[in-house]
Amino acid sequence: MESWEFGRTVRRWRDRVEPEVVGLPTSSRRRATGLRREELAGLSGISTDYLTRLEQGRATSPSPQVVEALAQALRLSDTDRALLFELAGHRTPGRGVVPARLTASVQRLLDRLADTPVAVYDATWTLLAANAPYDALMGLTTAWHGVERNALWRNFVGPGNRVVHSPREKAELLAGQVADLRRTAARYPADRQLRTLIQQLIAHSPHFAELWERDDPGPDQEPSKRKLVDHPAVGPINLDCDVLFVATDDVRLMVYTAEPGTEDAERLALAVVLGNQQMVE
Repeated sequence: MESWEFGRTVRRWRDRVEPEVVGLPTSSRRRATGLRREELAGLSGISTDYLTRLEQGRATSPSPQVVEALAQALRLSDTDRALLFELAGHRTPGRGVVPARLTASVQRLLDRLADTPVAVYDATWTLLAANAPYDALMGLTTAWHGVERNALWRNFVGPGNRVVHSPREKAELLAGQVADLRRTAARYPADRQLRTLIQQLIAHSPHFAELWERDDPGPDQEPSKRKLVDHPAVGPINLDCDVLFVATDDVRLMVYTAEPGTEDAERLALAVVLGNQQMVE
């Protein structure tokens, strides 16, 4: 296989994806057909520079995680996804590893909730996709790369997010996430990427290491789904956060909604409008 064929294929498939299909706003000033390079990079959680090197054949060894992210962002069929893995020199992931793919049915759910903030996570709580309203509410997720896309990393090591927690709520959240990650590790003992994530968390967060060693089952009760989001432009917004589990795909949809007719609903709507305007500009 020619070393540049992977990049040429990605470049060709990038041209055929319409921005609105992947939830990106469009404007009359747009010249590019398909996705811009920085847009595909953002949707895939990789840097624009790395995608440029991949497309130009200067980087020829993308990891399976990068290939999966590109396949997902490009909305590839099963056949095209398998071809992309083959061009990258990898076997198409099968059983035994954490599913990191948006199936067509999950993508349809995401598309039908286009006006509602929704994020999709895999079983390690690594972000697979977020729609435009979610980015407007929580900040631009396309700027998150690599391990930054993992919720545990952001909560234990990184900057967290815009949700405001009391000390008790934060403690329950972290304990619950560690317990859930432990269950995931038990289901996928052969997943090397998962083992690497755990090792990174242990190395960089003494608190995570302590919770991991405790081997606790997690909080006795489910955390409250009421969340306070501190939005920088519109102020605090009280929302319901429902986590929907898709058992067959082992992914989670995190959905934020406000009670209709309330001030929180108005603030959420304003945050979404402001976010869409920024993305178009």
